[in-house]
Amino acid sequence: MIETGLKDKVVIVTGAAAGIGRATAERFVAEGCKVAAWDVNETPESAGVFQKVNVADSSEVDAAVAEVVDRWGSIYVLVNNAGIVRDAQLVKYKNGEVVSQMTDEAWEAVIGVNLRGVFNCTRAVAPHLIASGGGAILNASSVACLNGNFGQTNYVATKAGVIGMTKTWARELGRFGIRVNAVAPGFVKTEILAAMPDKILDAMVGHTPMGRIGDPNDIAEAYLWLASDAANWVTGTTLSVDGGLVIGT
Repeated sequence: MIETGLKDKVVIVTGAAAGIGRATAERFVAEGCKVAAWDVNETPESAGVFQKVNVADSSEVDAAVAEVVDRWGSIYVLVNNAGIVRDAQLVKYKNGEVVSQMTDEAWEAVIGVNLRGVFNCTRAVAPHLIASGGGAILNASSVACLNGNFGQTNYVATKAGVIGMTKTWARELGRFGIRVNAVAPGFVKTEILAAMPDKILDAMVGHTPMGRIGDPNDIAEAYLWLASDAANWVTGTTLSVDGGLVIGT
């Protein structure tokens, strides 16, 4: 068994009420970590100590971080997992005319959670990681930003931005013993995929060399490894956890 060095460490997981976030919070709890599970919605399945936090609101983030530090004294890992989608074509053109466009509201909502939320959380947590001598910041990107994805201008822009911020923060924070990495999941069995037609899901599997949709636990294990002592010289990287999707497309 690999010694992770994470027992009793304090971990914040955003978007922790469902899907990948819930699986990640559960995995860190199982590892013996003290987990603050952040989300805008609490569910009976929430793992760790739940805090209602809108990551797009910097004042809520700052207050929640202060509460974590007051409860446990420090922070060691931040998992910036919270994310939403508001899919639409940039411009939908049919029969010689524009029939719809991606709205300002759809753009701003996704930017607020997926990009500004990552910024807000990292800015609030980083001073505490510095003060305690190091730690790990893990950001949710997506394979969608590596190849683009139809109808997801806003989502892809945020996930590409996350990779850029990951590399920048790795440079800025490395001297404090802080490692910053991103995980780029492929198609994962979450609530979002559950609403998709079987025909689309079959097509996703067909593009994935491993021949299956991912499970939230696949991503949780990647986060755990990147946070652990086993990855103590890994920083500034984006780990694709996608069943080979990137090479399969």
